[in-house]
Amino acid sequence: MRDFAYLVSAVCFILALKGLSSPRTARNGNLVGAAGGVLAVIVVFTTKGLGHILPILVAVAVGTVVGALVARRVQMTAMPQLVAIFNGVGGGAAALVALLELASTDDGLPLAAAIFSLIVGSVSFSGSAVTFAKLQELMTGRPVIFPGGPLVFGGTLAVAIGLGVVVFVGDGQGTAASVAAVAVVLVSLVVGVLFVLPVGGADVPIVISLLNAFTGLTVAASGYVLSNTLLIVAGTLVGASGTLLTRMMAAAMGRSITSILFGAFTARGPAGAAAGGEARPVRSVGPEDVAILLGYARKVVVVPGYGLAVAQAQHTVRELADLLAARGVAVSYGIHPVAGRMPGHMNVLLAEANVPYDQLVEMDDINPQLPYTDVALVVGANDVVNPAAKTSPGSPIYGMPIIEVGQAGAVVFLKRSMRPGFAGIENELMFDPKTMLLFGDAKESLAKVVAAVKAL
Repeated sequence: MRDFAYLVSAVCFILALKGLSSPRTARNGNLVGAAGGVLAVIVVFTTKGLGHILPILVAVAVGTVVGALVARRVQMTAMPQLVAIFNGVGGGAAALVALLELASTDDGLPLAAAIFSLIVGSVSFSGSAVTFAKLQELMTGRPVIFPGGPLVFGGTLAVAIGLGVVVFVGDGQGTAASVAAVAVVLVSLVVGVLFVLPVGGADVPIVISLLNAFTGLTVAASGYVLSNTLLIVAGTLVGASGTLLTRMMAAAMGRSITSILFGAFTARGPAGAAAGGEARPVRSVGPEDVAILLGYARKVVVVPGYGLAVAQAQHTVRELADLLAARGVAVSYGIHPVAGRMPGHMNVLLAEANVPYDQLVEMDDINPQLPYTDVALVVGANDVVNPAAKTSPGSPIYGMPIIEVGQAGAVVFLKRSMRPGFAGIENELMFDPKTMLLFGDAKESLAKVVAAVKAL
C-alpha cells in the first residue's frame, strides 16, 4: 500500500510538471503537485516505527504557518526572492539530513550520496542566499569580481571535494570523519557564495534555475541515503526540469552556461555602461501625447518588464489594452524569456490581470511583427530591449537576444527616471529621435493615458 501511494504521488509530480508548462494549466498543475506532496506526507506518518512524532508535528506546524503567511503576503515583485529562499531551504535541509545520516551510513554508494548531498546542498543554500540578496538589493546586483576569482573558486571547490574524500575513506565514522564532514559543509557554503558572486543583471534568474536543479539532485541523493523511492523520483524530476530550464534560458539569451557564470571575469570593460558625463537630451512627452499616438495606431505591442511589477500596473495596462482594442487597435504583449526577475514572471503577472493568453507572444514570434507595428510601448523594461546586447561587445548583456522594439514605427518608454536597468547599462534607444519617454510611476502614468484615451 505504501509503495502504491508513493507511485500515485510520483505520478502527481509528473502531471504537475506537465501542467506548469503552460499558463493555461499552471494553476491546476500546481494543485495536483501539492496534492501529491500531501499524500506523500500522510504516507510517512502512517509508516511503522516512525519516532519523535511530537517534534515532527511541531516542526510541520511551524513550517506550515510561516510558509502560508509568507506566500500570501509576498508581493509579485518579490516572488523571485521567495523562490530563491525556498530553493535554498530545500538544499540546506537535504544537506542537514545527509550530515545526520553519516553516522549510520557506512556503505560505499549511500555514503558517496550523502557526501554529494553535503557539498551540493550547501552550495545551493549559500548560493540561493546570495541570489536573494542581489534581487532584494541588499547587495549590488552587478557581478562581484576580484583578481584570481576563478582560481579561488576552483581551489575552494577542490578543498571541499578533498574533505569529502576524507569522510568517505573514514566511512563517515569517528571523530576525524565527523570534523571533516562539518568542514565539508562550511567550505561548500563558501563555494556557493563564490559561485554566484560573479553573476549579475539578467543572468541571476538563470542561476536561480541552476541552483534549483542542484537542490533537486541533492534531494534525490538524500532519497538514496534514506532508501526512499519517492524522494529519488521527486528530486530527479526537479533536477532534470531545472537543468532543462537552465539550458533553455541560456539558449534564449544566446550564451553558454560557462559565460553566464564566469563571463564577468573575462569582460573587456564596461562598454555600454552609463557614463557619468553631461546629461543627454531625450524626448519627454505627456500622457495626452501617448494617448493620441496609441489611440490612432493600427497595431501596438506592449513590452512589460520588472518596472511593471514594481508599480503593480498589470491591471491598468490591461484596461488600456481593452480600450485600444475597442477602438480597433490590435494589441499584443511581447514577452522576453528573462523579463522580470524569474522565468515566467511577466506571464504570471499578466495572467493575474486576466490578460488573454493568446495576446502573450514570445520574443521569437513578436520580433518579426515589430517592423509592422505602429507603436511599441515599453513598460518598466530596459535590458531586454537594449540594443547594446547586439552592438557593444564589452556589455554584460552582449549576445543576449532582445525584443527589437527599435524596428517599430515609434517607441514609448514608461520610466521613473533615466536610471539604467538591472544590468546597470544605458539604453541608447532612449536617445533615438523616434523614441518618447513618459516619466513617472508606471501605474499612475498608465492611468493618465487611459483617461486621455477615453477622452479622444
